[in-house]
Formats: sequence, C-alpha cells, structure tokens
Amino acid sequence: MTEQVLVVDDEPAMGEMLVEMLGRRGIRCTWKSSAAEALAALEDEAFDAVVTDVRMTGMQGIELCSHIVAGCPDVPVVVVTAFGSMETAVAAMRAGAYDFVTKPLDVDALLLTLHRAFERRELREEVKRLRRVVRETQSFGEMLGSSPPMQQLFSLLQRVAESDASVLIHGESGTGKELVARALHRMGKRNKGPFVAINCSAVPETLLETELFGHEAGAFTDAKSARTGLFVQADGGILFLDEIGDLPLGLQPKLLRALQERTVRPVGGGRETAFDVRLVAATHRDLEADVEDGRFREDLFYRIHVLPVDVPPLRARGNDVLLLAQRFLEEFAVQAGKHVTGITSAAAAKLLAYDWPGNVRELRNYIERAVGAWAVVDKPFELEDLQVLVDEILDR
Repeated sequence: MTEQVLVVDDEPAMGEMLVEMLGRRGIRCTWKSSAAEALAALEDEAFDAVVTDVRMTGMQGIELCSHIVAGCPDVPVVVVTAFGSMETAVAAMRAGAYDFVTKPLDVDALLLTLHRAFERRELREEVKRLRRVVRETQSFGEMLGSSPPMQQLFSLLQRVAESDASVLIHGESGTGKELVARALHRMGKRNKGPFVAINCSAVPETLLETELFGHEAGAFTDAKSARTGLFVQADGGILFLDEIGDLPLGLQPKLLRALQERTVRPVGGGRETAFDVRLVAATHRDLEADVEDGRFREDLFYRIHVLPVDVPPLRARGNDVLLLAQRFLEEFAVQAGKHVTGITSAAAAKLLAYDWPGNVRELRNYIERAVGAWAVVDKPFELEDLQVLVDEILDR
C-alpha cells in the first residue's frame, strides 16, 4: 500500500511543490495550509506521517507537533526548519517530532527520513499488536508462535500427541526441544502418568546406566541401597531422553534391548522388571550421519526414529522473536517488580536483525539480563540504552 503523508505549510508554492515531488516518488500527499486544518484532517483520515513547516500563520509547527504527539502518538512528525536554526530543531525533538530537515529543502533527504519513519511506525504497530495478542496467540503447551513454521509444528504435534510411538525431536540447541516433549505429555493420553527427563550428555556412562535401569543394593561400592531406574519411574507416562545422540556407544545396545523387550534388569540384579512408557528422545546432532560414521547404532536409530519432529530455529520464525521477547519481558518485569510498558520500535528492529544462534534460550537470557539492569519504569523497554546488550549482542 502507498503511504499517505499530510503536508502542512502556509505557503501554497511550497505545499504544492512537496505534494508533486513526493507524489512522483510514490507517496500520496494531502496538503493543508494551517495547523487547524491539519488537526481536523487527522481526525477524519489516517496518515502515515506528517511533514510540517515551523513558521506558519496562527499555530506554529512546534505547537502542532505537540498536539499530534498527544492525540496521534503513532503518527511520526517531520519538521521543516530554516538552515542553521538548531534551537528550533531541538525544540521540535523535545515536542516529540520524529526528525527534522532543513531548508533549502532536499527532497531526497526528506524522502529518506520519511521511509525511516514509515518503517519505525510499522514496527511500533507490530509491537502494539504483539502486546495485544501475546496471550491469545496459538500455542501448544508452553510454546508460543504465530509464524508458519511454528503453526506447522503445532499441527504435527496435535497428530503425534495421541500416539504411543517413539518420538525423535531434532533441533538446534536452545530451540525448546524439552518444551515439545512436555507438550506431548500434557496433550497426550499419558498426561496422568509421570514425565521423567534426563540429559544423556550430562551424566557419566557408569552413572547413566544405573539412572536408566536402576541398581540393587551392593551392586557396586557406593550402592548402599537399591535404586529404581528411570524406565520404571516413568511407568505409565513418558521418559524423555534429551541429547540421546551423546549416549555412550557401549550403553546403546542395553537401551535397545530395553525398548524391544519393554523390560529392564537393574545393575547387579537377576530379575527383569516390566515397564510401560512412551519414549521421547531429542538431539541437536545429525543422527543419520552418526550412524554412517559408526557413532550411533543403526538399529537403535530406527527404534527411536518412528515419529520425527523438527523444531525450527528462532531465525526462521520471523516476528515470533518479538512475540517471545514481549512474553519474556512481561514475565521478568513481574518477577523484578518493574512496570515496563513494552519494546520500542528501534529495539524491535535490532531484535529482528540479529540471527540468535542460541535461539529461544539466548533470547530469554538476554531479556532477563536486560530487565534486571533496567532502572527506568513506566516507559517502553529501550534496548539501545543497555550498552551491554547492544555491544555484546545486537551490534556484534
């Protein structure tokens, strides 16, 4: 859609010239010869920006700017002032003007300023929209997203949740793979049973075996009492094996046998114990490549890779970045007892420009750090004022 600009100037020659020059560049303009006419036009019609001269008969441009900022805060105002009149320019900015340009007027410079104002206005509208819909946005469990990749993921999870087949979740670190697993538990028919999770990369091989299968008293030096393994603890529910690609090769055949037989034998024990669990595994690794390289058993891969689920990275989710930032902002502001009203358009632009290699986990961490450092209340959250974020994250 073509942007609509309101031009305010009491000199007909200047007003008509601006309408003609901007019109040639694809911007529709309406010219008014006084501030009073301009305010009346703003009540009747929606404009994307206002360009006003400073010196006019009757109400001056600075006062008009103040009225527009008070009544139409989402409409950026560009003030045209005489060359070298810095005091007037400063007064305009204090009155809430988006920017100023000087006479003699350079139409190309004005056009560039207007396009920047349009972009900022669009981002402000997007941020306001996100604030309105953040609680109503379609979600699945604790996951939030309105982008096409997330809508496709939610649709897949709806179909997968009621099954008992094994699920393999693949996604980069920080994309929320455990949230997917918990959502499958919450939405599925095993939601009355337990959800038991373990990170296979965080536990040494010797301890991982006893964690999964349990052990009898005296099975090894420190086994002073028997321990029930996670397979049995998760009976009737879901066992989530995070980072299964890091499962030690020596332990993989034992896991395969347990999944095939649906029984486990505790370390040091002589009896098999039956279990009834749905296995959900997750990894950031390319398991098919690991199978080819001999780092992961092919038979185990096919046992767990029944229903594959891919979680998209944050950089592929478009404006979900702003949606999540708004959610995290509200969450951490409440925790910190701070009233932060939202994200400015300039901050939103930086959030969208960054590629977030750490995905949702990285975004959440940075918003938490930012809120913790934020001392000003009752105004939009301004990332530019937090130099640690700008220097270390958004501008690198």
